[in-house]
Order: sequence, then C-alpha cells, then structure tokens
Amino acid sequence: MKLNLSDADLRINRPRITLVQVVADKLREFILLEKLPQGAAISEREVAAALGISRTPLRGALSLLEQEGLVEYTVTRRPRVTRPSLEEISENLLVMGVIEALGGELACAAATDDDIAHISNLHNKMQNSAELDSLEFFRTDMEFHKAIIGLSGNKSLIETHRQYNGRLWRARFISSRRSAGRGKTLREHAAIFEGLRKRDPIKTAMAMRKHMDSAIHNLKVALAERETSDSEQS
Repeated sequence: MKLNLSDADLRINRPRITLVQVVADKLREFILLEKLPQGAAISEREVAAALGISRTPLRGALSLLEQEGLVEYTVTRRPRVTRPSLEEISENLLVMGVIEALGGELACAAATDDDIAHISNLHNKMQNSAELDSLEFFRTDMEFHKAIIGLSGNKSLIETHRQYNGRLWRARFISSRRSAGRGKTLREHAAIFEGLRKRDPIKTAMAMRKHMDSAIHNLKVALAERETSDSEQS
C-alpha cells in the first residue's frame, strides 16, 4: 500500500526558537559567565525552579549542551559542567583554525556585496569597542566569525563550526575578555575583513588561522594570570 501525502499534509508549524533552545542559550550563558563554573553539579530541580520551567525542556537543553561538550553526565547520570584540559581546548582551537580558514576561503567566492556590507557593520562595531562591555564585545566577535562561515554556503562546514564553537564558547570568551589583547584581536579582525573585502581566499584563510593561533596564546596567558591572582588572594 502506497501512501499519498499532499504537501499540506507534510507541513508542521513550529516556532523558530523552541523552549529547549532558549533554555540551552541561558545555560550556555551561565557557563560562560561562570555562574555555573567548571566541574559544578547541575541540580535539575533547582535550575528548573529558578527558570520557572519543568524538567522536560531542561533535560532537552542539557542534552544539547552535552552534544556541544559543555555538559557531561556522571556514572549515576547526574549532569555537571565539563572541565576540559588546556591541552584538549588547544587541540580544538587548532581544528577550529582549519575550519575557519576553509570557511573564509569559500566565503570569498560566495559573498555578495550585501554580505560584505554586513560583515563590515560587525567589523566596525568591534572597532568602536570602547562602548562595548566584555560580553557584548564577545558576542559581536562570535557573530563576526559565524557570519563569515555562513557565507561559505557549505552546510556540513557550518554545522561542524557550530559544534566546535559550542564546546569552545567559554574558552574563547576567556581569550576575548583580556583587555590587554583586545587591540591585537581588532588588528587580526581587520586583516580578515580586508582579505574578505578583496575576495582574496589565501589572505583570508591565513588571517583566520593566525587569529585562532592568537586565541590559544591568549587563553594560556589568561589562565596563567588567573592562577597567579588566585594564589595571591589565598
């Protein structure tokens, strides 16, 4: 027996952003700002009550964050924030450099003038970063990278970038918030944008790889500074 389904039968009306995604975004921000620090146990009952939701969407959000590598489960199936090693983060950033270099290279061939104008707006917003706090600066930074990868038009690359960016979210925030390194970040973004504006795939790819190398360095310096600060306070 063959099913005969019309196009109308196949349509499912869903909100573009589900409650699970909203909760995942909120938890991701909590992890980013260390309201949920690395290694912290996540009480489903307490978090669900604080957010005013049931455990069902919370568990869905935790499942998404587990896929991103931000949350893991103990042997007793209790969720906690992951505590990745510096070596693991550095390896992921190295892979991210390859992903972003390829994305920048493909974007040079696919970007329209309107696309370049959009990247230019994000670039200019960051260049005028004196008005941005560290969180807003970081969000604009991530949007800049995400937008360039999106211009590649390669769905597999875009999805892989999303997954790696999720697991590196907090590490990249630590790197980004170093005020001492912000000038270098802006210069590297300028090099990326200039390559894209000229539609020079080699220059763009090299600039994006160099930018990820700097992120690894910034992260190591930031963690060392934090350890020094903690030891002085103790």
